[in-house]
Amino acid sequence: MKYPIESYIDIAKNIIDGQRLENTVYHHLALTEDKDVFELMAGADLIRDTFFKREIQLCSICNGKSGMCSEDCRFCAQSKFHASDIEIYPLMPKAELQKGAYELMDTHVHRYSIVTTGKGLPDNEVRQVGDALGELSSKKLSYCVSLGILNDAQMDYLKACGVGRYHHNLETCRSHFDSVCTSHTYDDRINTIKRAKRAGLSVCSGGIFGVDESMAQVLELAFELKALKVDAVPINFLTPMPGTCFEGKNNLTPIKCLKIISIMRYVLPDTDIIICGGRILNLKKLHSLVFQAGANGIMTGNYLTTTGNQLQEDLNMIHQLGFEPVS
Repeated sequence: MKYPIESYIDIAKNIIDGQRLENTVYHHLALTEDKDVFELMAGADLIRDTFFKREIQLCSICNGKSGMCSEDCRFCAQSKFHASDIEIYPLMPKAELQKGAYELMDTHVHRYSIVTTGKGLPDNEVRQVGDALGELSSKKLSYCVSLGILNDAQMDYLKACGVGRYHHNLETCRSHFDSVCTSHTYDDRINTIKRAKRAGLSVCSGGIFGVDESMAQVLELAFELKALKVDAVPINFLTPMPGTCFEGKNNLTPIKCLKIISIMRYVLPDTDIIICGGRILNLKKLHSLVFQAGANGIMTGNYLTTTGNQLQEDLNMIHQLGFEPVS
């Protein structure tokens, strides 16, 4: 079903006003044809502008432990089940974990995150990450970690160290999860998010798109994230890494990526939406339109096993579009 542009705007205004929409409306939006995506984006842009004005958040990550992951996520080059040519190393020493934060303290990046491979970390490594961030006294940065499936005590320790946010993607919706990963369950991920929230941590959770999900499943994931009341939603677009199950496969187009971002914004109007891995590869010359599609943040710098835009490139883009980085 096609909505004329005034209807997309009307739907956006209803969302802004706090009206509860029928699920059928969201499903119709998810069925928007490619030729009408820029009209869909107009409503998403209005929602973003209402809740976040012209401010764009910037975050950056440190790949603190790389490769030989025990899990079989089909898209991931770090899985021990895949023969991908990536750098493999154990948990970095404290100085290396802190290095990226020191480099970012006088920049426009507002959040620094340490990410590690594996199902989870043992207690001693959780303490090592927590202690490294606990020593960083700068108030200019917020700190986040992505350490896999942790228990309550580990979450509490991170919180006590001054970590403010826990990142743990659902990756995809429940109905599609078994097609993406079989070595742990969807509920393992849900419960990890709940533990982080119980510890008083804010939660960053989203997914990866381009792993054979349907638009209905994109919408399903958006609703699941809304029900969990996560604080931020990172959107990753598949980079089909050699050696993984998705090598040579990619059904994403720039327009489809913009559509996915827009749908997430309609469902999650006042939640941070941060565009992360794969944005340049998949959005190509349209990657600067992520903000008009509803995003209010981007990850800058390199990702886990792929490179990304460097900070100055992203700042130039943000300013050229008339936005400002969050100070």
